[in-house]
Amino acid sequence: MAQCVRLTLNPSRTPQSFIRTVPAKTPAFASVSFLRTLPEFKIYYTKPCSLVMSCQGKVQSQQEQQPPQLSLDDLVTSNRKGEVLGTIQDSLSNCLSDTNLLETVPGLKSRIKGKVRDIYDAGDYLVLVTTDRLSAFDRNLASIPFKGQVLNETSLWWFNNTQHITPNAIVSSPDRNVVIAKKCSVFPIEFVVRGYVTGSTDTSLWTVYKKGVRNYCGNVLSDGLVKNQKLPANILTPTTKAEDHDVPITPNEIVEGGFMTQAEFDEASMKALSLFEFGQRVAKEHGLILVDTKYEFGRSSDGSILLIDEIHTPDSSRYWLAGSYEERFQKGLEPENVDKEFIRLWFKENCNPYEDEVLPAAPAELVTELAWRYIFLYETITGSRIDILPTQEPIHARISTNTSQALSSLRQL
Repeated sequence: MAQCVRLTLNPSRTPQSFIRTVPAKTPAFASVSFLRTLPEFKIYYTKPCSLVMSCQGKVQSQQEQQPPQLSLDDLVTSNRKGEVLGTIQDSLSNCLSDTNLLETVPGLKSRIKGKVRDIYDAGDYLVLVTTDRLSAFDRNLASIPFKGQVLNETSLWWFNNTQHITPNAIVSSPDRNVVIAKKCSVFPIEFVVRGYVTGSTDTSLWTVYKKGVRNYCGNVLSDGLVKNQKLPANILTPTTKAEDHDVPITPNEIVEGGFMTQAEFDEASMKALSLFEFGQRVAKEHGLILVDTKYEFGRSSDGSILLIDEIHTPDSSRYWLAGSYEERFQKGLEPENVDKEFIRLWFKENCNPYEDEVLPAAPAELVTELAWRYIFLYETITGSRIDILPTQEPIHARISTNTSQALSSLRQL
């Protein structure tokens, strides 16, 4: 199929990832003194049940709970926004745009620079540093204050709350921007799951659908769908992890091309769809719609298939406000979003982000707004306030110190 061709991958672009898992009722970090402690999490279940335990330990009837009606005003006029806006603005020039821990952390062997994460080989472990880089259209667009911290802590929250669906393999998080992990073999496929016909990138469902594609990555799409419409059922549209850009691929091509065996693909697909359904339910409980996302998996030394990289972050996922979706959809208006889509659209309106050699700088007000939206999303879903206190300490120096101490302690275990 023309829309889902295979591409020969460069193995060096596929980093190794992590394998150690932790029981679901314990924090997802090793029990070592240098590790940060996670806030207590809300307890969720794979199937509907009668009781839900809140962070404060109160038991409530799930049937009695009503999703909050979030609105754009919650984003624009929130008191919390006023509390963090000054800190965000003061940090515009203190973002973590790049790292070089090879010079500051003993024992690191090499670095792979990803779109957002810098991945270091530490022997038995990998060090994954989530930077503040904003990636879209297969390139970096800007640096967003606190973005790396929010992404890292968002993933940790979801990793901890999805262990009943799949092991996730986190070893530790010694710094707000860092996770340490053991190595595993990574499948060179991104499992993209979609619940709506939307998007603005070349591989998004709406982009290909409006061009007339009716069979996308093995999914037959009916005529008459409109932008932002909910699909009859969630679908999987995998892509290859290519050198310069992601390429859609069918399940048959994945198996025939040797990317995964049929059994591996079936298991990973089931995990991806289950994770997405779970994520949608959690988002709905907090007045949000999880529109689409992507997952990555690897195989551990014992043969288990593990969730890696990130999960349900505003970088890897699209979120809309649930309360206004239906009315705006009926009027043909764009949904109110809580992700990076608005800044994608700004670049599409002001340049050709795929072809222009030099891109315009993102306006400071858009960068600040995106930083706030990432914080808003984290705090809305987790029910916890994220610590973004300003500091004079350079971010890179802090990461270097915390990572060095963590690796030293791990090697003594």
